[in-house]
Amino acid sequence: MFFRRRSTLPAALSDEELLRRYRVGGDVADLGVLYDRHLTEVFAICRRYLRPDEDAEDAVMHLFEQLVTKLRQHEVSNFPAWLHATTRNHCLMVLRARQRAGPAAGGALVVHFPDAADMESATYAHLMAESISDAQLVEERLQALEHALTDLPLEQRRCLELFFFEKKCYQEISIETGFDLKQVKSYLQNGKRNLKRYLEPATPPTVAPNVRR
Repeated sequence: MFFRRRSTLPAALSDEELLRRYRVGGDVADLGVLYDRHLTEVFAICRRYLRPDEDAEDAVMHLFEQLVTKLRQHEVSNFPAWLHATTRNHCLMVLRARQRAGPAAGGALVVHFPDAADMESATYAHLMAESISDAQLVEERLQALEHALTDLPLEQRRCLELFFFEKKCYQEISIETGFDLKQVKSYLQNGKRNLKRYLEPATPPTVAPNVRR
């Protein structure tokens, strides 16, 4: 991807070992290898929040620049979870900055949100927030999406992310994941169904009227 470590780095180093080595030595190449391992997921998260793709790519690069400093200052015990939260917070910060800047910064704010009713639509459009409650609503829906994806079985989540956020076809998903085409189709179908169930608001039970005879 974007960052490659020199061949002298042992391939067996874990995330924790690379983190520790970077904190001690400050070699950005170590951090580059670590970031590269999680780059696909980072870019997928950025694409959920930011369009066009160039904005998501800029966010990926800006995040790396922040990590250069942050990971020398803070001890991180669970890097994947920490990186996920850091990426999401960075994207929300970008969106809030656009909202404060107003239409001159680019007009309507578009947040990419899979349609719970029909996953064929992969965007949720939201005009510039006119109040704090509007911005909070967008953020709450994005949080709901991420929680729903996290709750899915790993195979379903991975196939959905590749299909909707990275625009890969069945064959490409099969090659990247190692699943056969039948499995890919099954994971996508079941993942869509489960995601729809997670995101749809619960329907309150219908109470029959008390009719006096």
